[in-house]
Amino acid sequence: MYRIALCDDVAAELNRVEALLAAYGREKRNEKYVIDRYESGEALLAAVSKKRESPDILLLDIFMSGKTGLEAAFELRRLGVKAPIIFLTTSPEYALEAYEVDALQYIVKPVKKEKFFHAMDIAFEALQKAAEDFVVIRVAGGIRQFSPAAVVYCETQKNYQVIHLEEMDLRVRMTGGELYGILERFPQFCRCGSSFILNMQHIAVVEKEEIHMDNGSRIYIPKNKIAEFRKAYFSYYFDT
Repeated sequence: MYRIALCDDVAAELNRVEALLAAYGREKRNEKYVIDRYESGEALLAAVSKKRESPDILLLDIFMSGKTGLEAAFELRRLGVKAPIIFLTTSPEYALEAYEVDALQYIVKPVKKEKFFHAMDIAFEALQKAAEDFVVIRVAGGIRQFSPAAVVYCETQKNYQVIHLEEMDLRVRMTGGELYGILERFPQFCRCGSSFILNMQHIAVVEKEEIHMDNGSRIYIPKNKIAEFRKAYFSYYFDT
């Protein structure tokens, strides 16, 4: 499920955009999404910086009391938020500045349905294109997106998969087979037994029955999987 963040300091404007999103969902898209409303740039930044919410698409007004939409967008980019940004505002005067934060669209109010739908089409197309180059995982409350290079390895823990990233661990409720189904299109991933999926780019040492990852972790190879793993490992390095 996608998460769309709306930010405007006028409640009536938030209501209008939310109504447009509802119409867009009925007429144009099959994807499900939830909407988070913020009445200030500060509130939006607080939610993102505390990792309470991770928006997939941002719809921002520019002229707001406190932080402007542009100021909020610059800070969001500094926080690492790569979500498509659509500005909905009353004046065209900041259009050039908007593209400094890689804004996807800049729409002057009053927002017309056709322009809004076109902007949302572009935003969802951008998400789908990004998904081709990134790992996209559905988690509680939204979607997490990260580079496959950031994944060191994954391991099964009961009904969950723990994705060990370079800077953090991500715990998701799915089977190892489901997770491997997401990762297997990237050639650097190899399944090692039923419990581990390894990123071969992060392997430091391969011993007889143990693999040392470059984050210090050690992975035991089941005896009946050693030959299969070694074949995949050497094939990756000599055939790619």
